[in-house]
Amino acid sequence: MSDLLSIGASGVRAYQTALNVVGENIANVGVAGYTRRTTTMTEVAAGVGAVEKQVAGNGVAMTGIGRSTDAYASAAVRSAGADLARTEASATWLERIEQSLTGNQLTTRVTGFFTSATALAAEPTSTALRTGMLSAAQSAAIAFKATGQSFDQMATDLDTAGKQAADTLNSLSTSLLRVNDGLGRTTPNTAAAAQLADQRDSILEQMSAITDIGVSMDQLGRATVTSGGAALVARDVASTVNYARTGANVALTVVGAGATSSVITPNGGALAGIVEAAERIASARSTLDQVATDFVTQINAAQATGEDLTGTAGTDIFAASATNPTDFSVIPTDGSKIAASLPGKGVRNGGNLTAFEEARFDGAFEAKLTAAVNDNATAYKQKSVIADAQTAIRNGASTALTSKTGVNIDSEAIDLMRFQQAYQASSRVIQAARDTFQSILEIR
Repeated sequence: MSDLLSIGASGVRAYQTALNVVGENIANVGVAGYTRRTTTMTEVAAGVGAVEKQVAGNGVAMTGIGRSTDAYASAAVRSAGADLARTEASATWLERIEQSLTGNQLTTRVTGFFTSATALAAEPTSTALRTGMLSAAQSAAIAFKATGQSFDQMATDLDTAGKQAADTLNSLSTSLLRVNDGLGRTTPNTAAAAQLADQRDSILEQMSAITDIGVSMDQLGRATVTSGGAALVARDVASTVNYARTGANVALTVVGAGATSSVITPNGGALAGIVEAAERIASARSTLDQVATDFVTQINAAQATGEDLTGTAGTDIFAASATNPTDFSVIPTDGSKIAASLPGKGVRNGGNLTAFEEARFDGAFEAKLTAAVNDNATAYKQKSVIADAQTAIRNGASTALTSKTGVNIDSEAIDLMRFQQAYQASSRVIQAARDTFQSILEIR
């Protein structure tokens, strides 16, 4: 009879735990990062306490709480997320480049400058037209300067984003190190171990959004994480990622234990998008600087071949900067200084303004600026198309993972009923043992 009591008691304990697990699953339906819990029960064999199918059982034992996990599906989600994060980061900076190139109406203002020169050629002595051309020159200079400043700010923002991404990655590595330590100290196949494993998987997914990672795990579930061949987390040691940029080149250095360092080149995640963006920004800025340099040089050269309204040889219209090609200014404050006439032809001659028009076509300033805008717009459009496809891939991978690890309320309802009935049956066994003992005691 004591065996009958122990059998019933073991069932009550086991199914009470199972009901608690089902309740936790139901409470976390739809919660991001939660993996469905499962219970494992084992028959307790008579006498020896081990599972022996040849003999009658002596109750049930709860051997552990597991997780409905899938390592391959989880890896697919991380990989798809890293690809999407790279594309989205790159697209964000391509959009910034487009805004910088078009936001100050640079091409329109350069065109306006040459249009004002053409108008002045028809009436070289007009004070209003000379003032208008000088104003158009100032407008073009302002547009170049503002566009250059926009690129400077973009480069600063890019560095800020790169450093923040590296800092976030370092913080996640430290958090994963703590989770690894917790998994090493926690009894496997328990609710606490399952909760730590959920935290681990969440951290790994966040890390993969920053850079592509490789993940391996030991028997306790502790993760070792690598990127570009360098270890970010090696069970009980976390490395530090440092961000630095020089022009178009981004250097990501992983500093590990013993101050050993290695440079990685990410192929996925936001950092990969930032590396790509640095090249794009530097290329667009180089085009802008070259157009600004050619514009100043050729317009000043055209000005030098003519005479102004006083018959004096033309002097420079623009003052170039020694360090920043887009930061130039207009020198003349009076429209009479524009050298519209050819030497010795008189003030009513506007022949030298053809030199401005020749400089326009030789330099192809507007065409180069338009080409830069179009090239960037094409790249941005391509990234958007790729991002749409990668979003679908990521969503598909997430759906596949959820189908294997997520909570299905219908399945949980069935388990709830099954475990409730098993719990009640175990209680009945205890009641039957109690009634039997009582009957024995009442025998006279």
